Amino acid sequence: MISVEHVSKQFNGKLSVDEISFQANEKEILVLLGTSGCGKTTTLKMINRLIEPDSGEVLIDGKNILLQKPEQLRRTIGFVMQHGGLFPHYTVAQNIAVVPDLQKSEKAITRQRTEELIHKLHLPEDILNRFPHQLSGGQQQRVGIARALIANPPILLMDEPFGALDNITKTDIHSEFKSLDELKNKTTILVTHDVQEAFELGHRVCLMDKGRIVQIGTPQEIIYHPKNDFVKGFFAQNRLLLEYKITNLKDLEQFTDVPALPGSDIHITADSSVWTALQHYSSEAKYAESYERLMQAFTTYRKQIS
Repeated sequence: MISVEHVSKQFNGKLSVDEISFQANEKEILVLLGTSGCGKTTTLKMINRLIEPDSGEVLIDGKNILLQKPEQLRRTIGFVMQHGGLFPHYTVAQNIAVVPDLQKSEKAITRQRTEELIHKLHLPEDILNRFPHQLSGGQQQRVGIARALIANPPILLMDEPFGALDNITKTDIHSEFKSLDELKNKTTILVTHDVQEAFELGHRVCLMDKGRIVQIGTPQEIIYHPKNDFVKGFFAQNRLLLEYKITNLKDLEQFTDVPALPGSDIHITADSSVWTALQHYSSEAKYAESYERLMQAFTTYRKQIS
């Protein structure tokens, strides 16, 4: 578990982070969300000591990170940055193996683990001998994720990891990222300014503004119980779409019985979002009745929960 306690940071006399406190729990993805300049990236970088706090404490499993050497701390933390942050003169295989090589891991084990990760991230095996400039943006981000995960660190920090990608590529990577077994036992903190990304990936969302935390909670708590007008306004433009995405079919069970899609390439389950189900129900005319029934149930649900 990561605890940030009353942490502040100034640059040139101006507060970037203003005495914030929060916890990132084990096995959860906590998203730091906000506009540019709100302090979210500074907060993230203080957790692995790329930036040192002026005051307050950052604790990992109850231990103050300032009592550890930065290089030792960082070997226990996977870090993914925007644009991948790959070494241009290293091949993909060499980029992924940076941390295992520093730890003097066996080459055969590193190679096996590398192949497992690129398969899970839907990368072709022949990519391992290429250099970063020979990859697409989406491929570079996947390689960056593989590099952060290969040593199986207990903590994963991600700074706008998908920010430079187009929406189609971003959707694909989100799906691959969420399905990774490697995430299930990690504490992950992800920084983004993308509201949809925050709600799709985060178990909890920490909304920041002007160096302070405005509200922290699950996507449902933030949407349906905003703390103030700032929170309400921040999500107003995307609210309906976000509601579709954070509501699962099991949330609507008391209002309707929505059948599974026979023969669908993607099986619809009780844990599927309303958004996912509607996309599939709208794909063919024979599902029109299911589409209408689901829309009616969702409308009733919204009225009751809002």
